[in-house]
Amino acid sequence: MAVKKKVSKKTKKPVKERKKISKIIKQAKKITKKTKAIKKTTAIKKIKQSNKNIKKPKNKTKKTSTVKKTREARAKKETIKEKQKAIEEKNKQKEVNSQISKNQIRCPECGSTDITKDYARAELVCNNCGLVLEDDIIDTGQEWRAFDSEQRASRARTGAPIKFTKPNKGLSTEIDQYNKDIRGVKISAKSKAQMTRLRKWHKRTSISSSMERNLAIALSELERICSSLSLPSNIREASALLYRKAVEKGLIRGRLIESVVAAVIYTICRQYGIPRTLDEISEVSGINKKEIGRTYRFLKKDLGINMPLTNPVHYIPRFASELGLSGEVQEKAREILEKAINAGLISGRGPTGVAAAAVYIAGVLMGERKTQKEVADVAGVTEVTIRNRYRELKDKLSLEIPA
Repeated sequence: MAVKKKVSKKTKKPVKERKKISKIIKQAKKITKKTKAIKKTTAIKKIKQSNKNIKKPKNKTKKTSTVKKTREARAKKETIKEKQKAIEEKNKQKEVNSQISKNQIRCPECGSTDITKDYARAELVCNNCGLVLEDDIIDTGQEWRAFDSEQRASRARTGAPIKFTKPNKGLSTEIDQYNKDIRGVKISAKSKAQMTRLRKWHKRTSISSSMERNLAIALSELERICSSLSLPSNIREASALLYRKAVEKGLIRGRLIESVVAAVIYTICRQYGIPRTLDEISEVSGINKKEIGRTYRFLKKDLGINMPLTNPVHYIPRFASELGLSGEVQEKAREILEKAINAGLISGRGPTGVAAAAVYIAGVLMGERKTQKEVADVAGVTEVTIRNRYRELKDKLSLEIPA
């Protein structure tokens, strides 16, 4: 027990010191907490002040950016208005030019359509009363002149037009066969062989698909038939375009290319009022007349072509020129046919037979007599048809024909 008492006496002093130390530590902790809180508050205040200082120039930039945006919007509106004005002026000019070309423009003073375009003064002038309808008209034509083909070729800045009669519409490149360089000097044998290989592969690559191959064969056949029938270039272009439409719709499968080409040429000739019969086209193309007629009806049905009836008046100038008849005979034959059309004598008859009979009657009436055989040979019909049509026209039109 004496040992315990000694220990307790010795340990009384350090307990008091510990309490004091713990109090001091608590106070120090409180002070550190306060200092930390003060530091935090001061730092937050500094950050807020710095943010405020940063925000002020941001507002300035916002104001400047809004001003810039408004200016840009105004400039855009002005440019759009200027563009719209220019487009409206161009459209007005186009309307005026189209009206001039169609002779639809009228003078507001006298109401006449006799209006000329003065290129020297850029004015629209009425020839009847002299009123200037428009001034400062834009000339849309070329600004250069050419007096021969060389000047035209050198001064022109555009290429050849698109042609449907060519497989690539005339936009392909070709390697010529002259074997000369730019200066006109002949190339060496090694480069000649290289150029022949290039030509060969160029032709092979230009016609790669089956459609292009079909077009190459068909368009060459079309050119041959049109040249032998002496058809103009617009008929060739129109027939090539119609053939391309048939190819795109897949109407050529299972049919001869030559028969489709002949049918296309026949349809275009009928649409444009050119007198070409099925017999002529079958002779030139070498295809049977029935086959051409069958393909013609098929194309007409599937492509939705509205075909006008053949007017026999179109055959008169051709028959008269081949027979060597005068213009008076042509006029008389035209008068007879117009009377027959008004009387309804042409329905159900072949146009070539009626036209041949009208030419024969006109020749007899005007004193330029031709035999029925000559007229039948030119028209491509028999003498019996001419006699039958001759009797119908004579009886129903009550024509007095000398024997």
